[in-house]
Amino acid sequence: MCLIKIDPLMDFDTSMLLRSPGDVLWNDYLQPNAIPLSRFARRTGISLTTLRQITLGRRRINAEYALRLSLVMDPTPAYWLVLQARYDLAMLSVERHARRRAR
Repeated sequence: MCLIKIDPLMDFDTSMLLRSPGDVLWNDYLQPNAIPLSRFARRTGISLTTLRQITLGRRRINAEYALRLSLVMDPTPAYWLVLQARYDLAMLSVERHARRRAR
């Protein structure tokens, strides 16, 4: 078993364009490979409705979805979870900043 060493001071490259994990899934994996969402839903065991919501950024990728995605594609579950965490942190930061400005 290969363990990942996680640095407590780990950070993300903020110069990278922030995209939702669903956007990455759709634009970097499904669309370029011409994989219909319905077929991908059958292969992953994730419902078509849920996958559609993920690709539209309306639903988060949790551990179960990350594992199911990794079983049919190359990226690891950790890849999907890190994408989701990065996106969530950025959205929370934007939201907090907007609340401060509104005061």
